[in-house]
Amino acid sequence: MVKKVSIGILAAQGAVSEHFTAMKNTFKQTNIDGEVIFVNNIDDIKKIDALILPGGESTTISNILYKNRMYKTINERIKDNDLPIMGTCAGCVILAKELGDDDNKVRLLKFMDMQVERNSFGRQRESFEKNILIEDFPEPYNAVFIRAPTIKRVWGRCKVLAKIEKEIVMARQDKFLALAFHPELTDDLRVHRYFLDMIV
Repeated sequence: MVKKVSIGILAAQGAVSEHFTAMKNTFKQTNIDGEVIFVNNIDDIKKIDALILPGGESTTISNILYKNRMYKTINERIKDNDLPIMGTCAGCVILAKELGDDDNKVRLLKFMDMQVERNSFGRQRESFEKNILIEDFPEPYNAVFIRAPTIKRVWGRCKVLAKIEKEIVMARQDKFLALAFHPELTDDLRVHRYFLDMIV
């Protein structure tokens, strides 16, 4: 087990402070010695044990990663099998190998064997909450969807963890976790705890 776990949250866009609070509360709930830091540059990425890519606008977030050279540093750590990542909403998009709408302005990290479609449930006014069944969770999880993507298909080592009818909304591949919804916008810490279990 890692003596002290350091989890970084990309501080580019989205519900950054909400992820910070959720992760701090998860450490407290599990009695694990950990810290949460805001990631703004490559030095921050070098010193964390795991990374959360929050929601926001996928084109903007991916361009920030690329222009600040964080994209390259993340890739170097992934090659060493050294950086678990959770991507929520826009973060889910950036983790994918393929983008269904083929927007070449989004620089995908291409870590997960999946194809994602942005804004699949509609725009802001079509945001909603729904109880979903997540594999290995004994009780339903109330998921918050805001301009949410969907995972259209998976292959290789990528495994489906949750669906809404036929639409995939959560998947895992090795140390990567992708969610179409926002676990940081609920008091239910089970998703953050699941991610922490992938690290320690």
